[in-house]
Amino acid sequence: MGQARDTFVITGMTCANCSARVEKELNQQKGVEQATVNFATEKATVLYEKEVTNSEELIEQVEKIGYGAILYDEAHKQHIRQQQQAAEKRMFYELIISGLLTLPMVVGMILMMAGVNSPLVHWLHKPLVQWGLATPVQFFIGARFYKGAYHSIKTKAPNMDVLVAMGTSAAYLLSVYNGFLGGVATDLYFESSAMIITLILLGKYVEQKAKNKTSYAIRGLMDLQAKEATVLREGKELVIPYEQVLVGDHLVVKPGEQVPTDGVVVAGQTVLDESMLTGESLPVSKQAGDQVFGGTSNGAGAFQMKVTKVGSETALSRIIQLVEEAQGTKAPIQQIADKVSGVFVPAVLVIAAVTLVVTSLVTGQLQVGIIHSVSVLVIACPCALGLATPTAIMVGTGLGAKQGILIKGGEALEKAAHLNAIVFDKTGTITEGKPQVTDVHWLEEVADSFKYLVALEMNSEHPIGEAVVAYGQSIGAYDKELNETKTTALPGLGIKGVIENQEYLAGNRHLMAQSGFDTGSYDTLVTSWENQGKTVIYVAKEQGIMGIVAVSDVVKEEAALAIKQLKDQGIDVYLLTGDNQRAAQFIGEQVGIEKAHIFAEVLPEDKASYVSKLQKQGKQVGMVGDGINDAPALATADIGIAMGSGTDIAMETADITIMNNQLLQVERMIQLSKKTVKKIKQNLFWAFIYNIIGIPFAALGWLNPIIAGGAMAFSSVSVLLNSLSLNRTKWH
Repeated sequence: MGQARDTFVITGMTCANCSARVEKELNQQKGVEQATVNFATEKATVLYEKEVTNSEELIEQVEKIGYGAILYDEAHKQHIRQQQQAAEKRMFYELIISGLLTLPMVVGMILMMAGVNSPLVHWLHKPLVQWGLATPVQFFIGARFYKGAYHSIKTKAPNMDVLVAMGTSAAYLLSVYNGFLGGVATDLYFESSAMIITLILLGKYVEQKAKNKTSYAIRGLMDLQAKEATVLREGKELVIPYEQVLVGDHLVVKPGEQVPTDGVVVAGQTVLDESMLTGESLPVSKQAGDQVFGGTSNGAGAFQMKVTKVGSETALSRIIQLVEEAQGTKAPIQQIADKVSGVFVPAVLVIAAVTLVVTSLVTGQLQVGIIHSVSVLVIACPCALGLATPTAIMVGTGLGAKQGILIKGGEALEKAAHLNAIVFDKTGTITEGKPQVTDVHWLEEVADSFKYLVALEMNSEHPIGEAVVAYGQSIGAYDKELNETKTTALPGLGIKGVIENQEYLAGNRHLMAQSGFDTGSYDTLVTSWENQGKTVIYVAKEQGIMGIVAVSDVVKEEAALAIKQLKDQGIDVYLLTGDNQRAAQFIGEQVGIEKAHIFAEVLPEDKASYVSKLQKQGKQVGMVGDGINDAPALATADIGIAMGSGTDIAMETADITIMNNQLLQVERMIQLSKKTVKKIKQNLFWAFIYNIIGIPFAALGWLNPIIAGGAMAFSSVSVLLNSLSLNRTKWH
């Protein structure tokens, strides 16, 4: 059966209980395998069987329990953004109206407490005046709370709207009774009910603005997408909308422009700023044959490119999708908040009821009991609890994306903080992944005679041949007239060719022996090089051997420092390679990995078993590889970390992708994970502490409803601001 994974924007949620209710409802639907609802992002991600249900039916079920749902796809994204902007604007206007109506009552209360006795103060305290000011706030501005409370009670999942609606209604109705129906006319609490609604609305508005800030990383990436492209059609340059670009089109990218989409350079050369993809600040040189990615910035040179990917298939679109999905996931630690939220509101209702009864009996005054219970209901709203984890994850994954560290979800982000062992694949991870000439032992002047070896290898597609040519060009051992040399490949041995009427050979010891050349004088040096994992090439002409060349995959410059940083964090570092033990040990010595932590002569299919062995020793293991031949080991590890330039395989296989191939990013990723988990724990502390301290104070009458409302609103804002402080992280 076919599976589908859809994301929906959920409207109408006011707290963590709302998201838990929607999540529970979606998970109960036939065909749904897993549904996750994130209160902070206001999104639901649903994995379901296409033959059993569909997106329309899922939307219908969400609407039945009083919430809205919109499919989050390309067709709806613009509409959703417009709706969100409209909702934020509407909340702002409601806040202004609520504030203007509440302000006179608050001013009157303050003046009376200050002992001011004037006609204005007396007028502001008239029941009819306060009723006229408070009623629009209670039933127009506060309508959102009544609506939310109705739906939550209807679905037997009371949320914070129930607490707010009950608390403010109790204060409002008690004021109506005292002011107009025979109670104590001076005991009015209209300002309390209005002020509570205003403060909670203020908290929600600030919360919404802050939540929008947490998604700036995604919107920043979206803004990188070019709106237009210059396409070559019938020899003419035409400027067309980005959406009309097709695979195979030839585009012209001028200096200072953004690259419209993914492709390959076909003419010209330039440097591109790829920091939005890789986090790497240094520009990257590009020439014919090089890949370019949409959203990167062109430097000083104009170039032509052939389009290879468009739309959702581009690297930028894939990254945006990955970050969005990550921000919609939950970390394991959030289960604590979810469980608490599920029982919190019913527990608070019981506490408020007990407070009402006990306080009324002890004081002999029902209205004192009502005010105390109102304070309990208001202080207990668990908004901050629902924001504690997802906001930190949103900021953490967004910050990672800016640094070129793509984290697949909240679980990966949290688990990375607990890693105590990192296993590195060698080729392409610890090393550059491409051979380079490292040593030359030549009998004659190198620049004069090395050109013959370059001529032999000029047309070779073998990586070793390419390395030889690159080195020859770098030392000036390059003769254009020799480039037409006809060569013959000798499988398993090397290559030969006739240059200037003389035969030249390049290859291994066996080729030299077959050709009658004695290699004995080179044995000591060759053995030394081979012990370092280097490939040795003998070069000869008819008169004898000219010299030997060593080619090897070199260690990355930052490898030793990266491994030292991990060790300084108390993390054990291991090396995994198919090389022989001597070559592996040579690499290990260069980068600071001890012999006991080197696993050599390991077949690709056996790499996962070495990861499993470490896990059985009780270690939390991160596996760092290239995301292709290391896939089984990446999947087996607690956290798979792929090094790559945004390749599809890397992003699909690993939990975390290091976009710029820099090993230093591994320690930075762990540092980010630890900082994010620390923020989550701080947020949960702040969310719980307000309620734990506030509820007893409210029950005992030491907190009036207005202060309780302000504290509740402040708790949500403090959690959001604490999460946003992650953006101030200083990287070493």
